[in-house]
Amino acid sequence: MKQSVVLIGMPAAGKSTVGVVLAKTLGKQFVDTDLLIQEREGMLLQDIINTKGNDYFKQAEEAVLTELDVDNAVISTGGSAIYYPESMKHLHDLGPVIYLQLSVPTLKSRLSNIKTRGIAMAPGQTIEDLARSRVPLYESYADIIMPTEGLDVEETIERICVALKNYRKK
Repeated sequence: MKQSVVLIGMPAAGKSTVGVVLAKTLGKQFVDTDLLIQEREGMLLQDIINTKGNDYFKQAEEAVLTELDVDNAVISTGGSAIYYPESMKHLHDLGPVIYLQLSVPTLKSRLSNIKTRGIAMAPGQTIEDLARSRVPLYESYADIIMPTEGLDVEETIERICVALKNYRKK
């Protein structure tokens, strides 16, 4: 059985920030799929979107997610990972999927760099629109839904560790 932990959620939900510290806490390696996409493509996420378009970006993201072959890792995915059913099935095979749940107002307050962050959004689409379309998918793919509103990184990690112990007992 694979021993990884997969983090999903909206952009700015804290997947990378929490993921790094969670990996240290659990004694696992840390993998950020956004960084793997950048490495594979040789450019920043936003540059991929700007020069090659959202469709190309999504193909690159899906390929990275589907080809990911790690064990004993904390995996931080891009916010749009949930758009690829085969990739999500593969991620489930690697370990439990945890949805870092955060309110739209808090997400917006964290997204001061929305134009340069590399978020796969349609022209004119808002964070509210994105949340409306993505939250049901996050919830459907999650083995564990982790509300993080008002929690700092350490509190979030403590709750994740408790949730993982309870999850593994099932």
